Amino acid sequence: MPNPTAAMIVIGDEILSGRTRDSNMHHLAGKLAEVGIDLKEARMISDDRDAIIDAVRELSRRHDHVFTSGGIGPTHDDITADSIAAAFDRSIDVRKDARALLVAHYAKTGTELNPSRLRMARIPEGAELIENPVSAAPGFRVENVHVMAGVPSVFHAMVASVLPGLTGGAPLYSKTLRIDRGEGDIAEPLGTLAKAYPALSMGSYPFQKDGRYGAHVVIRGSDAAAVDAALAELQVAFS
Repeated sequence: MPNPTAAMIVIGDEILSGRTRDSNMHHLAGKLAEVGIDLKEARMISDDRDAIIDAVRELSRRHDHVFTSGGIGPTHDDITADSIAAAFDRSIDVRKDARALLVAHYAKTGTELNPSRLRMARIPEGAELIENPVSAAPGFRVENVHVMAGVPSVFHAMVASVLPGLTGGAPLYSKTLRIDRGEGDIAEPLGTLAKAYPALSMGSYPFQKDGRYGAHVVIRGSDAAAVDAALAELQVAFS
């Protein structure tokens, strides 16, 4: 049986403008591989209501899980929660349990829970909260869409909260071999190896260093023994 599939939506004008570098996709991909959920695609979109709605509706139909990051903070441009609610035709308002989390958190820090901060307690109807042990403001899940913060430390904590509740498949193993030859030299034997191991994924990633060409060949698969065997054959071929 194939592994469950996932998609990620990275939301934020600051990502697309280059002001902020996204690291959340890299983190999520690694964590999903560990539990046997295959991240099949990722999109970066602006803080645009229609874009969020369209992406969520499309990807939630195509994949078992969708993960979003960004746009659930206290400012006017944090529109992800409202857009997710609209995508699933649900109402949204401040929810008592989410509000209680913020009240407790800000009471500890001596900070006022003003109307802007209270926006982070607005949760779509029927959503399940995602724990945020870093800064209290929760994420949430609507159907198969997991909505999480864009701040990396908070995103990482929310991923850790979510993953134990998901059913995965076979973990994905990955091995890399550096070959100091150009891709034109390795293409044919690599293609032959790929045919011999159809259950594995093999990719060639070229580099140039000090005027010399080479490639990192990455072999991935759920069968660790097969990955090791294929790597050994590759090493022999280019030893």
